[in-house]
Amino acid sequence: MRHDWIADILAVIDTGSFVRAAELRNITQSAFKRRIDAIEAQLGGPLFDRRRKPVALLATARPLERSLRASLQAQSMLLQEAGEVATGSGAITLACQHAISATVSPGLVRALSEAGLEPVRIRSGNRDECLVMLLSGAADLVISHAVPGTGPEPGGFEECCIGQDRLMAVAHPELPRRADGRLPVVAYPADVFFGGLVARLWAELPEGVTLHRRAETALTLAAYRYALDGLAVAWLPEALIAEDLRQGRLCRVAEAGPDLALEVRMTRLAGAGRERARRGWGVIRDLGGAVSERLP
Repeated sequence: MRHDWIADILAVIDTGSFVRAAELRNITQSAFKRRIDAIEAQLGGPLFDRRRKPVALLATARPLERSLRASLQAQSMLLQEAGEVATGSGAITLACQHAISATVSPGLVRALSEAGLEPVRIRSGNRDECLVMLLSGAADLVISHAVPGTGPEPGGFEECCIGQDRLMAVAHPELPRRADGRLPVVAYPADVFFGGLVARLWAELPEGVTLHRRAETALTLAAYRYALDGLAVAWLPEALIAEDLRQGRLCRVAEAGPDLALEVRMTRLAGAGRERARRGWGVIRDLGGAVSERLP
């Protein structure tokens, strides 16, 4: 249904009057009546009980109200986004790994907002999904973890390091071993970024340490909850769990191997790019140590 049709219908619902609805929609009463008549003709029947004061939807049409409001909101947001893309206005979209959405992104949103780049949209996904968003134009910048010493992603990307982190094995302080002596763990799928890193760590476990996969998830935040709930050892970024370590809700599991150093990197498409991507890149890059200060 057309955006203006929905707005007209909701104006009548909200005011209870065709006269006040016409004023709200800033058109003459006669023009507004013709629009309502045209909407009802297109739909094949009346929507409003005109005998009532205030005017209201017919009983058969009342279930539509919630859907109409949701549709108007969604269409309005889509029109706003389309306009921002067309005009190159200040709105910016960051694609962040799930854990980074919960740790680093609030500080980035604050900095970008202060620079006039509003609204700031955060899209979450695993690392590969974030890069696909960047390539497709659904995101302006990617904020993700990377292993120090590795180069930029192939395929025309440019990267810069904006912070430091660590991947570490943690668990609830009272997590018991299984009866067979194996350590219960939550794994990541092999095709996600942390899955490859954890598989590398598992290949170097201390002698005598054996693992039992209790669960597998691609979501770092889900693995975090499993660790907090005492289900398993989880390998998590320190930025996500720093307060839990300080409060004793989680503890490091030394026998599960050493920590792995991580960088927090910002990635963009090489070349000129859109104006908001260039501005956002500069704002975040110029934060300097401020991003690292938000990490342990």
